[in-house]
Amino acid sequence: MDSTPGNKQQLEEAFSIFMQASDHLSRAYQELQQRVEQLTSELAVANGELRSQFIEKEALSERLGLILTALPGGVVVLDAAGLVIETNPAANAMFGEGMHGRKWQDVAAACLTQTATPGEWLSLEGRRFSIVKSSLGASDGQILMIQDITEAHSLTMQMQRNQRLSAMGEMAASLAHQLRTPLATAMLYTSHLGKMDLAPEERAKFAEKSLARLHHLEQLIKDMLLFVKGETVGEEDIQISNLLAELQQVIEPQMTARGLAFELHDESDGALLKGSRKALSGALLNLLENAMQASAGGGKIELCAWCDEEAVFISVRDQGKGIERELQERLFEPFFTTRQEGTGLGLAIVRTVVQSHGGGIRVKSEEGSGSEFVLTFPTKSGSDRFSAQDQWNKRAGDLLRMELSDE
Repeated sequence: MDSTPGNKQQLEEAFSIFMQASDHLSRAYQELQQRVEQLTSELAVANGELRSQFIEKEALSERLGLILTALPGGVVVLDAAGLVIETNPAANAMFGEGMHGRKWQDVAAACLTQTATPGEWLSLEGRRFSIVKSSLGASDGQILMIQDITEAHSLTMQMQRNQRLSAMGEMAASLAHQLRTPLATAMLYTSHLGKMDLAPEERAKFAEKSLARLHHLEQLIKDMLLFVKGETVGEEDIQISNLLAELQQVIEPQMTARGLAFELHDESDGALLKGSRKALSGALLNLLENAMQASAGGGKIELCAWCDEEAVFISVRDQGKGIERELQERLFEPFFTTRQEGTGLGLAIVRTVVQSHGGGIRVKSEEGSGSEFVLTFPTKSGSDRFSAQDQWNKRAGDLLRMELSDE
């Protein structure tokens, strides 16, 4: 064996290199072991979090399942092809438990018949259901919410019948009021004709007055028949300025006699309305007469008109005692009145006439500061824009306006 100094140095260098590599591998192994321990710890934490999330989702799923089971309405889940993939007990009670895997269209065709109301169906047993569909989003499926509305529908129909009966009762009472006054007057005048000692001129006078009342009844019956038949009432162009001028000629002398000042402020700028001049005139006269009755001597009553691009406004303003706030909401109710001699139909008729012309009415009043009634009418008018209810209200207003012409 060669043990020269050169070989010995080479061995020492090789050994040193080996020791360095060994130390490096030892440190690497330790670092790797520490990293494995760290990853193991992190994995344990992640597993714990996943386990916690799984437990929470499992509990949530259980709660949702309980809610789904307890829902009184039916729930049906459909896939993208429209097949039933899930139902709740309420849906099974409605349509049977054999829905799974079937097309919903086939289930509905076998169990349901669509009614005239969109979204409502009748079952073979006569139950009424409301069905609402919602998308499930990315899955392209649908969820159906099915509610049994049989009792609710029955209550709604009963309420509507009661409302119709109530409306018929109010109309009957109104017509009775319209018929009773001229009929009683005619009977009074006719009773005088039976007196043997009645002078000829008096007899002729009573006969004329009795005949006038009978003619009034005849006209009222004609209007009633027109109303029942649903015949349309002709409309005319009404210039606001001319209408206000006519009202001023009628009402100003009456106000002067009562010591009241009357002012007309017309800024209608030639605006036109389409409708019934007689009905509108009667409605405004009713408001002016109410303002006179609410005003004391020395007060002022104003009749104003103005317009913009969309509407025409007419107001009647007084300086009377005002109206209590709790009474303002009831002012336009039929047969509601605060005067012993009032009929309770005046303001109801005014609102009906205004609504029949496509307009609205509101009151602004404070106790001790007077009242103002503001009528609003659309500038664009035409019978083709009137709804069926507007036409009904218009004919009712034309019928009931008789009261205004008698007062």
